Amino acid sequence: MNTYNFSIDITTHKSAEAVFNAINNVNHWWSQEITGNSQNVNDEFFYHYRDIHSSHIRVVESIVNKKVVWLVLDNFFRFTNDETEWKGTTVVFDIEQQDDKTILHFTHVGLVPEYECYNACKDGWANFIGDSLYNLIETGQGKPNPIEGGFNEQNVKRWNLQ
Repeated sequence: MNTYNFSIDITTHKSAEAVFNAINNVNHWWSQEITGNSQNVNDEFFYHYRDIHSSHIRVVESIVNKKVVWLVLDNFFRFTNDETEWKGTTVVFDIEQQDDKTILHFTHVGLVPEYECYNACKDGWANFIGDSLYNLIETGQGKPNPIEGGFNEQNVKRWNLQ
């Protein structure tokens, strides 16, 4: 299996603190439908997009203005044979200050070209990191998925959330 993990870098003249704070405001750049908390180690949150994709994620590392790491505890894709392709993968945000610039190195460790979802997922991350998160950092306004009416019943049953 190829060991290539999806990654993308963005560069801004905003501070490392601004980048770190934007990453932690997941509902302002990924989805307004995020439920749970995403700011501190051991926080857990849930993402879903229609009945197509949902994830249960835990923050496993957070170093102020330097790094954020998420662990995907569970995942569901409607459009792949293996609905759980992201399960057990990690999402890493490394923040590097260089003179008057801040570079965000984003890597989804475990999202590899062999995954059926790879092309759709890399396009999604490129949009959410390269466009939505970047815009949130630069302008204070991201482009997250809109609210769809609540965390759907399927996910409540799937992950035994009561």
